[in-house]
Amino acid sequence: MSAPLAERIRPKSLNDYISQQHLIGKNGILTNHIKQGIIPSLIFWGPPGIGKTTLANIIATESKRPFYTLSAISSGVKDVREVIDKAKKSGGLFTQKNPILFIDEIHRFSKSQQDSLLGAVEKGWVTLVGATTENPSFEVIPALLSRCQVYILNSFDKEDLISLLNRAIEKDEILSTKKITLKETDALLQISGGDARKLLNIFELLVSSEEEIEITNKLVLEKVQKNTVRYDKTGEQHYDIISAFIKSIRGSDPNAAVYWLARMIEGGEDVKFIARRLLISASEDIGNANPTALILANNTFQAVSVIGYPESRIILSQCAVYLANSPKSNASYMAIGKAQELVRQTGDLSIPLHLRNAPTKLMKDLDYGKDYLYSHNYENNFVNQEYLPDEITGTKLYEPGNNARENNFRETLKKRWDKKYNY
Repeated sequence: MSAPLAERIRPKSLNDYISQQHLIGKNGILTNHIKQGIIPSLIFWGPPGIGKTTLANIIATESKRPFYTLSAISSGVKDVREVIDKAKKSGGLFTQKNPILFIDEIHRFSKSQQDSLLGAVEKGWVTLVGATTENPSFEVIPALLSRCQVYILNSFDKEDLISLLNRAIEKDEILSTKKITLKETDALLQISGGDARKLLNIFELLVSSEEEIEITNKLVLEKVQKNTVRYDKTGEQHYDIISAFIKSIRGSDPNAAVYWLARMIEGGEDVKFIARRLLISASEDIGNANPTALILANNTFQAVSVIGYPESRIILSQCAVYLANSPKSNASYMAIGKAQELVRQTGDLSIPLHLRNAPTKLMKDLDYGKDYLYSHNYENNFVNQEYLPDEITGTKLYEPGNNARENNFRETLKKRWDKKYNY
């Protein structure tokens, strides 16, 4: 029986690897690590089906290191220790090239399982490469996280996915014997959701029984059976349903929010995963239109972390309904986005002298902090002075939202700053 298409065309070298040029391009950080023969412990963070496992394999191959792998879903502390013992015997202290231990879905490891890795990583018996779809800051213990470099893998774009399909058509030993035409790909790409593994699985399903086939949107929609009822915590529905949940809250529809919440609860979704998304939504979509939303969402996260199922469903529902009914504003979210883009464009601009810290006499002699006006010495604790670097004076990054609370912000800013905040 032939291996699945995704496995048959899995890249074997960096040259064959599609996307992630910020990591494996000509001057990419991983490319340089491999060239230097120095591979630090790593954690790859990104959505499913973007090549985290493949990249770990390539790193091991190109750096000529033994490669061991564990799945956090099926492995326990005993399995971890057994693999570490094997790795110590095959490399570790006896060679300059430590074996690589790859752990898929490392975010599913318990604290005790992660603790069992610390000694091996710290002593150099193995180089850890972990893969996670969740923010490692939340799911990886600090002691282990501090010993690893975290690299973000970006989702595939349309061009990347089409390149994968063309590679499969041209290079796969089975598909290359067929006549396959990619006339339309929108439906195929949409259903795959940017997951390369799913894309190739669907593609193989479409072409497996045909010697000559033309891929169209109509054909894809007719042949691909989508089960929209089943909830897969590890698959695409995990992300599609949380997306529907958050968009329902953003759209102020508590009925829909509770429905999608129920879908996740019935599927056994991790309560902390849901609560973290509520926290993000409270800030991104509600913000200062109702600052209490963030407090409630944070309390929800703390509560469900202690209580768990089944009672936590009530707390999650209360929070979701509250957020859905709250006034909305993305003003703070947009402001930090604009600010980051400005920083990327302008670089490290000089900090105005009057804003600099002056802990030493030399700094004071250099006028650090001179002419700074202490706001509390003035009426209403405010004095008009410049806080931005000279090159970007007058730049507006924050635009108050159109809601009662931020309308008050707008009026206060106008009153204080006159033309500088004349929205």
